[in-house]
Amino acid sequence: MRHALILAAGRGERMRPLTDATPKPLLEVNGTPLIVHHIEKLAAADVRYIVINTSYMADRFPDALGDGSRWGVRLRYSYEGPQPLETGGGMRNALPLLGPEPFIAVSADIVSDIDYNALPREPQGLAHLVMVPNPAFHPEGDFALRDGMLFEDGDRLTFGNVGVYRRELVASEPPGAFKLLPSYRRAIAEGRLTGERFDGYWRNVGTPAQLDAVRLDASRPA
Repeated sequence: MRHALILAAGRGERMRPLTDATPKPLLEVNGTPLIVHHIEKLAAADVRYIVINTSYMADRFPDALGDGSRWGVRLRYSYEGPQPLETGGGMRNALPLLGPEPFIAVSADIVSDIDYNALPREPQGLAHLVMVPNPAFHPEGDFALRDGMLFEDGDRLTFGNVGVYRRELVASEPPGAFKLLPSYRRAIAEGRLTGERFDGYWRNVGTPAQLDAVRLDASRPA
């Protein structure tokens, strides 16, 4: 059974005032919360066990999403406490709920046409990241992609916040808050971070203006 982690613990400061009353992943596009976009796509990819990490307004998630049965999945919640643990710490904190096999991880605050079913079930290295062309807000990119491997040097693409991970990437880190970037860099140095390029629809939803743009896209005829 495939497992997945949806990262949903952030405060969403840049989305204020919308996030003063609602956690960012529960903001809606055409009446559907952002996080449901991922639950539906994961369910369509035969993922039946999904963990959602939470911190800010954590109680709102079970109230809105329940146990996942309406989508044919099982939802469990990994509470990080009142302060989020960053992406790395949040992933490590969720490991006991994710089982021993590689898992998909996706940030709740993106919208894309990435096919989760097409992602590798077993990454060649410690993780496999989906890279996208650099958006205007991140022109410098993150990593270079050559022959399916990721590097620090070269023409960089932006990490699209979707990947497949082995638990070994973060399992040896001490509990607490930490970023994933140092783990990625260690994996690159060891030749154990792979990737693929995605050129389809991908949007980050970090500000009210970005949310409005996604809502406008969703309202247009297909």
